[in-house]
Amino acid sequence: MTAPNALSTSTTPPTPTAEAGSAVPATGTLRVPGATLHYRVRGDGPLLLLIPGGAGGAAAFDNIADGLAAEYTVATYDPRGISQSTLDDPEAAQRVTEHADDAFRLLELLSPGEPARVFGMSSGAIAALDLLATHPERVERLVAHEPPLVEVLPDAAEHRALLARVRETLRTQGLMPAVAVFAEGSKRKGDAGVDGVRKGEPAEPKAEMTLPPQAAARAARTMANLPYFVERIIPSFMAYAPDTDRLAELSDRLVLAGGQDSHGELPYRPAAFLAERFGTELHHFPGGHTGLTTHPDEFGELLRKVFRA
Repeated sequence: MTAPNALSTSTTPPTPTAEAGSAVPATGTLRVPGATLHYRVRGDGPLLLLIPGGAGGAAAFDNIADGLAAEYTVATYDPRGISQSTLDDPEAAQRVTEHADDAFRLLELLSPGEPARVFGMSSGAIAALDLLATHPERVERLVAHEPPLVEVLPDAAEHRALLARVRETLRTQGLMPAVAVFAEGSKRKGDAGVDGVRKGEPAEPKAEMTLPPQAAARAARTMANLPYFVERIIPSFMAYAPDTDRLAELSDRLVLAGGQDSHGELPYRPAAFLAERFGTELHHFPGGHTGLTTHPDEFGELLRKVFRA
């Protein structure tokens, strides 16, 4: 499999390790400007590109990819700078448009000339929305789950202040205190937190548990990616202002989604706001912002239904 000629100067042929359709996903690499992307492909049928958010990378889809591969050729990848997708310059600033272009180049490689289905979650949903706005001919349908597009909200100034506090905490106290500031600022409005714990009250202690080896390895990769995500993805992506007029024109192929347990939380609110503005339905998926991880079977089944509709 080779890239189209138009991209030949910035791509390299993939190096699969298994045949498409087998239980073991094929893996490949794709050269893009400033980075080398690592991707996986499994299944057979029309292409479904899954764009991860957060610090977990492609592994976030491990629990649903095989089920989706019964109907689709499922492609997952680590965004640039995450896990196995390396940056030419490890200190390079990150931009939503660049990440969206990476997704476009993967579509050109894996589904040349044919529009694909796309699912994006969290920061990955932000990149996916930019992909739809700039290359609508390549997207048949996009499901965007809780993109934290704070710039579309009427109280955007409050969230800019939150990001400023996160940056200052990162500078003066370090990574984990900055993560705590961000997590607290992302809770639902009112006096209940994300987990239903009232602000100011301690949470019940949780028993320690031993993760299975695969889950433990995934958690370790996520922690290794966390500094990059907090320092360069969060500030850039949450400052991104989408072309809402363009997205409104394309709303017939856009499905905005939120978690059933996320009402009022920061990542949920932009999806709800845009769905109301566009006059479209807000689809509710199981769980909260991380419902893909906490309710993988139900999440994957609903995703299949939404793409069939």
